[in-house]
Amino acid sequence: MDTDGHRVMAKYYRPKHNPLSTPLPDTKQLSSLKEQKAFEKGLWDKTKKPGGDVIIYDSYLALYRHSLDLIFYVIGPQSENELMLNAALNAYLDALSLLLRNQVEKRSLLENLDLALLCLDETIDEGVIVETDSTAIASRVSRPRADTSDIVINEQTIMSAYQTVREKMQRGFGPF
Repeated sequence: MDTDGHRVMAKYYRPKHNPLSTPLPDTKQLSSLKEQKAFEKGLWDKTKKPGGDVIIYDSYLALYRHSLDLIFYVIGPQSENELMLNAALNAYLDALSLLLRNQVEKRSLLENLDLALLCLDETIDEGVIVETDSTAIASRVSRPRADTSDIVINEQTIMSAYQTVREKMQRGFGPF
């Protein structure tokens, strides 16, 4: 969410891995967009001021971090391990910081939304925390950049390529 309480990016998971697929009696399902927006608005009202990092809101455990003009949340049931949620949040933010070159702000996040979503998918898959190493997450997500500064094309490399092709052709077709 941004600092005005508007959703920038959100991903909700339905626990397929939970053998007790029935929700806890005192928690909401948050299955509709209206319920999600109302939950996010109430959570933002409680966490809009920097300072804290964990809160129990509406029977959910919410960990959050402020970053310039954004607030990042990881939310789970109250019975969830707080340290694991914290490790997931820190890993995601550190990997995002590596990918965005320490410019974790709303504009750069929206410009690189594909990287942010891939980063989230590498951290949490279907509601299960799968990776907490930020460098591993960033390396899986980062795009290989074409570095043309190491490729030097000059007359000698072209002649070398021509000679190699000529030799292969002579071996394959006879004299050339």
